[in-house]
Amino acid sequence: MPVKPTLHYHPLASYCWKVLVALYENGTDFERRVIDLGDEAQRAELRALWPLCKFPVLRDGERVVAESSIIVEHLDRRHPGPRPLVPTDPDASLEVRLWDRILDLHVHTPMGEIVLDRLRDAKADTSRARSTITTAYGMIDARLAASRWLGGEDFTLADCSAAPALFYAATLEAFAPEHTRLAAYFERLVARPSVARTLEEAKPSFVHYPFASAIPARFR
Repeated sequence: MPVKPTLHYHPLASYCWKVLVALYENGTDFERRVIDLGDEAQRAELRALWPLCKFPVLRDGERVVAESSIIVEHLDRRHPGPRPLVPTDPDASLEVRLWDRILDLHVHTPMGEIVLDRLRDAKADTSRARSTITTAYGMIDARLAASRWLGGEDFTLADCSAAPALFYAATLEAFAPEHTRLAAYFERLVARPSVARTLEEAKPSFVHYPFASAIPARFR
């Protein structure tokens, strides 16, 4: 009997959401190992798997897979769902990977910087990170004029990335009124069963999010 993959993660961590959404999209049966980075024994456990001591990390048999985008691609190959999360067509796959990178580097990363700055210094200047996020919002809104999802007409890796990035970023920088396509897309995302399940599971942890008061009541 095949051994289930084990996800080492935390339900509040945004990059972990990306992998959870993919697991739920694919219908993959997996074991959960919630890691508390404040517990030295658990930190050591994670570090033994991945020396950078960052989650998510997936243990699949003898293979250890780290970094959220790589984990999603691994799942696509080893535990495929009804449709691939990274298209098999080379050009389409590049488009999906592009938007995955845009979300991670220009929404997810600056969002994380703002959160860390809040924890370190409530008066830190976050204007540059916020400007990056709003620029990315405009790019995403323009992209959505051409398709229902970021990678095309099907839900893909790019949307797995968008779900946590946009959820948390929106608590820091609201969508501009003119970004109507982005707002509608966000509603499609949070209504997606895989995303809704991830959000529901994260609720008990929201109390630890520094900007918890900005999370809309419907998600708390």
